[in-house]
Amino acid sequence: MGVVYIVGAGPGDVDLITMKGIKCIEQADVILYDRLVNKELLKYAKVSTELISCGKLPNCHTMEQNTINLELVKYAKQGKIVTRLKGGDPFIFGRGGEEAAACQEAGVPFELVPGITSGIAAPAYAGIPITHRDYSSSFAIITGHRKDGVEDSTDWESLAKGIDTLVVYMGMKNLKYITQQLMAYGKSKNTPVALIHYGTTINQRIITATLETIYEAAEHEQVKNPSIIIVGEVVRLREQLMWCDQDKDLLAAGGM
Repeated sequence: MGVVYIVGAGPGDVDLITMKGIKCIEQADVILYDRLVNKELLKYAKVSTELISCGKLPNCHTMEQNTINLELVKYAKQGKIVTRLKGGDPFIFGRGGEEAAACQEAGVPFELVPGITSGIAAPAYAGIPITHRDYSSSFAIITGHRKDGVEDSTDWESLAKGIDTLVVYMGMKNLKYITQQLMAYGKSKNTPVALIHYGTTINQRIITATLETIYEAAEHEQVKNPSIIIVGEVVRLREQLMWCDQDKDLLAAGGM
C-alpha cells in the first residue's frame, strides 16, 4: 500500500509553499495537480514522476472530483507515493476534505500538508492586513459560489453586522449579489472593498472602491476569477502599507 499526501501549494508565489510540501513533491511517484498551482513547483518532482493535470475552469472540469478521488485511491493501492497538489490550503474551499474521506473509506493511508491560503496571502501582498487593532478584531472567510443546485444559506445579516473583515473566495460571478446582500443587511455603502486578481503573482492586479461602487469598477476593469474580495475598513491601509507591486523582482520570481 502506498500513501496519499494532500498538499497545499500556497497562493501562487512559489516561495510560499511549505518545506514539507516540497518534500512531498520530491518523493512523489504520481502528482495530481490543480490548474492554479504554480507549475514551477513541478520542477521539484523526479524525472520519472507521472504528472496528471486535474485543472478546473468555471463550468469546465478537466477531471471530475469523483474521478480524482478514484485516481488517488488507485495509485496508492498500486503501492505508489501520491501527492495531490492543490492551490492554497486543501481544507479551505479546496475539497481536500472530500479527498481525505475517499482515502479513509478505501483504507488508503493519507496525510494532510497545510498550505498558505490566498485569503490571507493575497491581502498581505496587497498591503491589506485582514486584522488590525484599530480597524478589525474579527474576520470571516466565505465562499461566493455555491454547489450546483444548493440554495444560498449564507447568514448575510451576521456577516454584515458582526464581522469586521470579510474575505470572499470565488465571488466574482456573484459580486453584485454579494454587495447587495451586505448593504441590504446594514453594511455601509461606503465600506472600502478591494479585488485582488492573481494575488502574490506577477499577474497581480488590485482594484479598490466602495461596497456601492465595486461592481461597476470590476466591470469597467474587467476583473475576473481567480480573484479574492476583501470587504472592510482594513482596505484603507493599502496605500500606507503597500510593499510590493507587479514590477518588483520578488513577484517576478514567483510569477505564474
